[in-house]
Amino acid sequence: MATEKHIDIQSYNDALAQEDRNICNILAQEITNNLPGAERKIWHAHPVWFLDGNPIAGYSKLKDCVRLLFWSGQSFDETGLANEGSFKAAEARYTSSNEINIEDLRRWLEKAIHIQWDYKNLIKRKGRLDRLK
Repeated sequence: MATEKHIDIQSYNDALAQEDRNICNILAQEITNNLPGAERKIWHAHPVWFLDGNPIAGYSKLKDCVRLLFWSGQSFDETGLANEGSFKAAEARYTSSNEINIEDLRRWLEKAIHIQWDYKNLIKRKGRLDRLK
């Protein structure tokens, strides 16, 4: 099953224009390598990695860039991430693979393991977001 999910993510990447594909291939490789044991799949039409059923990191092609999203990223205290939405998510946006700072990305992924908000139970808790880690 994991292989099938990986193929889905690769298919997502392969359908993009060359530079967007380069960005997404780098992100997919780094996220997979730095979130050991994470489940990965296409979720709401975009590649997302989960730990214990909780969304951790993912990316999506927007009109003019690729957005990397960390569901708990506002709690990372990182200047390279911008707040996204009304919960705890934060993002980085890329138009070129040269813009990806691998050192920053790996640090953010390490923080994503240790800093998590419980998105998995958000609906059950009627919109209340609780800290897991």
